[in-house]
Amino acid sequence: MSNEGIDPARIPRHVACVMDGNGRWAQRRGLRRTDGHSAGEEALLDAVEGALELGIEWLTVYAFSTENWRRPADEVRFLMRFNENLLVRRRDELNEKGVRIRFIGRRDWKVPKRLIRRMDESVALTAENRRLTLTIAFNYGGRAEIIDGIKAMITSGVTADSIDESTLDKHLYDPEMPDVDLWIRTSGEFRTSNFLVWQSVYAELVFTETLWPDFRRRHLADAVAEYQRRDRRFGGLGTG
Repeated sequence: MSNEGIDPARIPRHVACVMDGNGRWAQRRGLRRTDGHSAGEEALLDAVEGALELGIEWLTVYAFSTENWRRPADEVRFLMRFNENLLVRRRDELNEKGVRIRFIGRRDWKVPKRLIRRMDESVALTAENRRLTLTIAFNYGGRAEIIDGIKAMITSGVTADSIDESTLDKHLYDPEMPDVDLWIRTSGEFRTSNFLVWQSVYAELVFTETLWPDFRRRHLADAVAEYQRRDRRFGGLGTG
């Protein structure tokens, strides 16, 4: 991979990615939709390698949304098994690379207990790593996270007068997660799809036609290069 032209001093700290297009990738090849999800595993691992090479500290990927339960039952069952098997196959490799694995999302009755055990094992195994935090958004929705954060504040006795942005930050799924700098969606769709709603208010959005199974570290580098071409003003006047 060539990172020529990328300023190492202006690498986004937190990159978020909607891994979209698995089904269309499979359909264009006359394959089952589930084959597209399987092919997406290689894309994820290559993106992780790219993030490590670039020096990105946080990479958050949208693996399964709260809305994805509406998909056909056989596809949902496949995704449950696939994500469990992916963790078993890949967590040692990620641990050796210094990747810390985390999860955000609702841990409710819909998610198989065996998968939750695999998640917890992966988190424990990689807890001391700091080279890259790979956060997997599973059974996740941005609005659900905000609602759950509000409920957590109420449960912990936070008074209305003491609530501000930092208070809610502390009650979200991962209080350590920094705001998103660069937000990527593959497959040519131009929607944010309820992904990291709170954390992405000042993120730079990049949309690519590439379907997720074809996404590689060079595409991540291209997105970072686009990020660096933009003038981030955060409500101010900027430099332009």
